[in-house]
Amino acid sequence: MNDVPLQLDDSALRIQELAYGLKVRDVMTCKIFAVTRTCTMRDVQTIMKNNGISGVPVVDDAHVVGIISMNDIMNAFVDGHMDDEVSRHMISDVQTLSDEVPVTFAMSAFSKHSFRRFPVVDHKNELVGIITPRNINLALIRELSRQLDELEEIGGQMKITGENKVFHRVYRLARYDFEHAGRASAELKKQLKARGISPKVIRRAAIASYELEINIVAHSHGGTFTVLIDDGRVRITANDFGPGIPDVDEAMTEGFSTANDWIRSQGFGAGMGLPNAKRVVDEFEIQSGVEMGTMVKAIIYLEKERSNEN
Repeated sequence: MNDVPLQLDDSALRIQELAYGLKVRDVMTCKIFAVTRTCTMRDVQTIMKNNGISGVPVVDDAHVVGIISMNDIMNAFVDGHMDDEVSRHMISDVQTLSDEVPVTFAMSAFSKHSFRRFPVVDHKNELVGIITPRNINLALIRELSRQLDELEEIGGQMKITGENKVFHRVYRLARYDFEHAGRASAELKKQLKARGISPKVIRRAAIASYELEINIVAHSHGGTFTVLIDDGRVRITANDFGPGIPDVDEAMTEGFSTANDWIRSQGFGAGMGLPNAKRVVDEFEIQSGVEMGTMVKAIIYLEKERSNEN
């Protein structure tokens, strides 16, 4: 359940839609300045000053073991410990983000912690980048510009009518497969744009789709995700293979989450996914049981806000 709280203001919908299309690896800075445990605090101060940065990860064979911030440097300077090894002053309880997870994970992590940067690791748990709020802001601006250019380019050329108007597709989703999570949402957006649907309706559909898709990947043993677009509606059906939700009413309460420690460590799991999805759709139904898994059905009616706006 995604923990980015959702407001139905159009600008908030647009920001969430943009963020859903990006992974952390698309946003992070790959130019990394890292140090080892045996470097001195004076060494770190020089690196920070020469490169205009305010934090440096500490690594051991490419694995993150700590982080030094500007505050740590200032404290060492005041106490006369600038020649101490980094290991004596680093923060060893470091939260990292996987390069495969959606940018919304990073946004949630920044909203819950006072940190201004997170080390990014790959599937081998090796340091591959750094992500900051500035990285995210710049990426959202670039993505918005790209989408606007794309809209101008297609300019109504791609229209779906007649026998091609119905779209029906089933996606298979695997647990923790964030690499491919978001495919259904991206395809749904493409199909709705081709039909000339209002951008606001597209954003609602994309957000509902993304939330339910990620919910399966992050919280279940995997499942199927079905999208049906016909003449007047989008129908989304999310089925997972368990473990099921013991109390559905509790699960629909904002803040409730079944996220495990790893998901929470990625800045995820504040219990907003299902409530967010319900809030943006016209019809919402959920059935779940410990033995049967969970099925969610959501419908958005397309004609309600059809327009020619870009």
